[in-house]
Amino acid sequence: MEGLVNNFRRARHHTKGNHMIITVEGYDSREKSKELLGKKVMWTSPSGKEIKGEIKAVHGNKGAVRAIFERGLPGQSVATMVKVE
Repeated sequence: MEGLVNNFRRARHHTKGNHMIITVEGYDSREKSKELLGKKVMWTSPSGKEIKGEIKAVHGNKGAVRAIFERGLPGQSVATMVKVE
């Protein structure tokens, strides 16, 4: 299953580098997205490096989820695909 990295988790004046907001195909409501909690997420860089994370919470009412990665993702990761296992 694949998901799209939408943005960093952010506030008015700062962002969290290892928290990402992700939308997954087929999950368009808060209730459906609760099934994804605890699943592993992996982002692969263009050079082949992998950064792993885990889905920890639902974000909003339209099915987005929040994933926390072991390292911060670079800005180039926004609008790229991640694997959800």
